[in-house]
Amino acid sequence: MEAILSDPAGAVIGLDFDGTLAPIVPDPAKAVIHPKAPGILADLGAHVLAVVIVTGRPAATALELGPGLADVPGLVVLGHYGFERWEGGRISAPPPPPGVPRAEAELPLLLDSLGLEGVTIEDKGRAVAVHTRRSPDPEGALARLREPLAALAGEHGLVIEPGRLVLELRPPGMDKGQALSLFLAERAARSVMFVGDDLGDLSAFEAVRASGLPGVTVCSGSTEVKELAERADIVVDGPEGVVALLTETAAAFSRS
Repeated sequence: MEAILSDPAGAVIGLDFDGTLAPIVPDPAKAVIHPKAPGILADLGAHVLAVVIVTGRPAATALELGPGLADVPGLVVLGHYGFERWEGGRISAPPPPPGVPRAEAELPLLLDSLGLEGVTIEDKGRAVAVHTRRSPDPEGALARLREPLAALAGEHGLVIEPGRLVLELRPPGMDKGQALSLFLAERAARSVMFVGDDLGDLSAFEAVRASGLPGVTVCSGSTEVKELAERADIVVDGPEGVVALLTETAAAFSRS
């Protein structure tokens, strides 16, 4: 934190979206960013080297669910774990992998064969997520799905990304840690903060430590995922706590 505050022009502030900037909700399509977050990120963007959102969602979806994000100075959104990039109003990405729609087409039959109720499928374009949050037994449903979904992913050249009552089938070859590492090198960062809430953010935490830069990892804490809090330098209370921490950081920049 001392390095970030003393040299903000060299700092990269990286953040997850769901559970970090936006509260987790039963229906992912109804998620919405914390109302104060875009303004605070804009304040930070005026001082730091870069603000980057690294999310499993498509970049366009994160921007849609985060009104005002597009106005954050210099913001970069790395969607689909870094396969996709939004910057300056433009999205760049490789062609979508054929295994995703094929696996998604088989999911309804698989879920029917398991007799699971309240399990929902989310089409994420370059990935497909299976949520159990609305199931009568969310944890039990998740446990029953792990093995058959892993087998389905393997058949179509995909990998499983576990999360908070969700299992996501996505292409291999990129994760949040790799995406963050590449971004830090691209920008020649001199310090880094990364804020996340879920298992997919562990690789970003490791990237902070492996970067060799002064860095700080922040967990947007919850009762659902404890592994991240155990590895974080700072733990805050959900998106509300994230906004409070970022507000304090922006205020410190303004005073210096």
